[in-house]
Amino acid sequence: MALMRYTSPFRELAQIQNDLNRFFSPSQEELLSTAWSPQVDIYEDENGISLHADAPGVDQKDIDVRVENGMLTLKGERKLEREDKKENYHRVERAYGSFTRSFMLPDYADTERIEATFRNGVLDVYIPKKAEKKPKQIKVAVKQ
Repeated sequence: MALMRYTSPFRELAQIQNDLNRFFSPSQEELLSTAWSPQVDIYEDENGISLHADAPGVDQKDIDVRVENGMLTLKGERKLEREDKKENYHRVERAYGSFTRSFMLPDYADTERIEATFRNGVLDVYIPKKAEKKPKQIKVAVKQ
């Protein structure tokens, strides 16, 4: 009878996973352009809807605000401005790259009067409500 060495199947799976991770490990450039999405606060009052999106480090020219088919879309990009000395980085935790956020607007949103401002890394979008149409009262004449 021959003796066989026992190897755990989990050990083999772990080795395969390590090999695959090494093979598919992202480059440093890919790590620096991790997808991100700005945090958004939305507030509504009797006059309209206010949206505040945190976008520190984003240049105003890299922000696009659109309304199409009742959908408000915010697009932008935070670029990593650095020298090409990648090896000098000790840690990169902030995410860079493009983002897109979309929000369905209610029917009462006045999309023709939307205003957007960008100050101190915060994008403010104000969506006014449409003026309420008051019901027209029709006087009923009495015929004799």
